[in-house]
Amino acid sequence: MSAGFLLRRLGHGIVVVLGVTIVVFIVTRMVGDPVRVMLPIDASDEQRQAFAHHLGLDRPLPAQFADFFAKLARFDFGESLWQRRPAIDIVLERLPATLELVLVGMALALLLAIPLGVIAALRPGRGWDRATVSLSLLGLSLPQFWLGLLLIILFAVEWGLLPTSGRGTPGHLILPALTLALPATGRLAMIARSSMIDELNQPYVQTAIAKGLPLRRVVGLHALRNAANPVLTLAGWELIRSLAGYAVVVETVFAWPGLGYVAIQAIQRQDLVLLQTVVFVVAIMVVAINLAMDLVYKAIDPRIQLE
Repeated sequence: MSAGFLLRRLGHGIVVVLGVTIVVFIVTRMVGDPVRVMLPIDASDEQRQAFAHHLGLDRPLPAQFADFFAKLARFDFGESLWQRRPAIDIVLERLPATLELVLVGMALALLLAIPLGVIAALRPGRGWDRATVSLSLLGLSLPQFWLGLLLIILFAVEWGLLPTSGRGTPGHLILPALTLALPATGRLAMIARSSMIDELNQPYVQTAIAKGLPLRRVVGLHALRNAANPVLTLAGWELIRSLAGYAVVVETVFAWPGLGYVAIQAIQRQDLVLLQTVVFVVAIMVVAINLAMDLVYKAIDPRIQLE
């Protein structure tokens, strides 16, 4: 992989991050009114105008954007309107919780999906294959907020085995991670099954089996590696979707103190500064994941040309 390719991808990533941040800036200024949310209902017009002036929201939108962009160039995200603290400090405090949830959830999804897909591919049309397809479709059909509430009712309310919300112990992580992992498991298992069926029908696999190589070795060392790229592609996409979308739902259901939960709180309180900072940090992580996936593709299959 050449340095030119990496520089181009980094350039594209910077454009994406700036574009997303600008869109969020414009949208929040058009639909949000932190003055109305933060002041009492009986506040006078003079108080509202004074508070808007204090926040700089009475200035023209181009002037606000110029000030925002100048601060962004210095990585100065400003102070949270809600917590009156530097917004980047709040985001960095919540980031480990989101990374913990997303990484554990995706690792669990891969650990479940790959064996399910491989075994189903080895026995196409049989009971295990039909059960895998049925369970995958079931996982794809369940909304995550409903799945999370169902797990809370069963494991926390009815059986009293696990806590319902919060973070602090491994038990707090189990239900949110399962809620995040199960739908992804269905999609990954189907891709793993399809890719493995294609590879097992390739001539090199049939030749290796005919020469007497053990099926386990043929599947594990040859077919599975060649079938890994489609699975990794979807796994990277699932990781991005979890980080930038699904984690918001899961963290809200379980009151998990991550970026998704603080983003919802920022929206409810019209904290424009904090919301912009969350989006900026998430966009950077999405770009980094895409670049890392390119490196993983090349490591797994050196034949891939990324130029």
